Amino acid sequence: MLKTFSLGGVHPAENKFSAGKKIETLPVPEQVSVPIAQHIGAPSEPVVKKGDEVKVGQLIAKSTGFVSTNIHSPVSGKVFKVDDILDASGYKRKAIIIKVEGDEWDENINRNADLVTDITLSKEEIVKKVGEAGIVGLGGATFPAHVKLSVPPGKTCDVLILNAVECEPYLTSDHQLMMEKGEEIMVGTQILMKALDVTKAIIGIENNKKDAIDHMSNLAQKYDGITIEALKVQYPQGGEKQLIDACIQRQIPSGKLPIEVGAVVQNVGTTYAVYEAVQKNKPLFERIVTVTGKSVSKPSNFLTRVGTPVSALINAAGGLPEDTGKVIGGGPMMGKALSSIEVPVTKGSSGILIMPDKIAKRGTMEPCIRCSKCVSVCPMGLSPYLLMTVSDKAIWDRAEEEKIMDCIECGSCSYTCPASRPLLDYIRLGKGKVGNIMRSRNK
Repeated sequence: MLKTFSLGGVHPAENKFSAGKKIETLPVPEQVSVPIAQHIGAPSEPVVKKGDEVKVGQLIAKSTGFVSTNIHSPVSGKVFKVDDILDASGYKRKAIIIKVEGDEWDENINRNADLVTDITLSKEEIVKKVGEAGIVGLGGATFPAHVKLSVPPGKTCDVLILNAVECEPYLTSDHQLMMEKGEEIMVGTQILMKALDVTKAIIGIENNKKDAIDHMSNLAQKYDGITIEALKVQYPQGGEKQLIDACIQRQIPSGKLPIEVGAVVQNVGTTYAVYEAVQKNKPLFERIVTVTGKSVSKPSNFLTRVGTPVSALINAAGGLPEDTGKVIGGGPMMGKALSSIEVPVTKGSSGILIMPDKIAKRGTMEPCIRCSKCVSVCPMGLSPYLLMTVSDKAIWDRAEEEKIMDCIECGSCSYTCPASRPLLDYIRLGKGKVGNIMRSRNK
């Protein structure tokens, strides 16, 4: 019997239209806009100014703290300006705008396609290299990877878990990456194992990717300590707590991190980026992005430079369909609607979903019928109907008491609600308010 997590979950229609579509390299645009905040934590500080010439892979914004990351130029050319732009959140944020001239790469980057298997760096050097390369969690959370690899004093990690679940409907970037770069992911896994000083790694893959399970299982036979775990298809299995529960049956206490139960989780795309950084000296300035939707003429997986406008990916996938109702950054469950298709791709951009008008519209909100469906599907054991109410009424002490900060924002509650109540919208609002209150109290 296939493993899965023990509490809640849903099974939306998968709609993996771009599955099996080979990764295509998107042409470099004429101009890129590179946000200086592409990660959880403190924004980076620009180290270039208007008129500066830059190469691909050159540092253009430096991290400003431990929970922060470097940002590197995805193109070569001249800095046009450092200015505020509209980003995927719908707010204006500072970005470095570069006019593209040619495609000259930093000479330290090894562009040879040959696999490099020898791991020569020490674990301390690996963590430093990952930090310098600006690598973040590519599953969407964008947590700085070097922070996860820095196990706090007094804590111990005994297992590395790779998130290759890709449970969001429509998205296939991780799936295709495994099919085309499986060997590099295996070496990247070894690098992460060395950095964490562990001898065991588990790669969790949902059972709707049987070709990836077979391919990675065959590769894993050559690498000591790496096993493949085929998992039951169940959303949101890609959540760290749910994946740990599914793979090793350990439950993380409320308010705690995976290291509390001896585990570190990294996304499979992040692992590939670690391979490229450590073995090829290549910073993170490009990633695989799925462009898909029911009316999209050419659902695709594109290797895309950070800073590329979303419109360029949509055009490469056949253009914006006439029946488009909404364009979403990410998947339909956790993604957010974009206010403009001119916003740039960032390190956390896993997909672009184009939804037809007929299914993009929300149903009319009705009164709660007390069916408890939202409670039964919550993978964190929360009461979404109650969290929505206390957030709406601004009863912040009750929201904190009901563990609103434990919500992983998976959207299972909104998905299953027969009254079309925007549960997650209100919970996100409540999390923001309660989080600010808690931080103020702890100063």
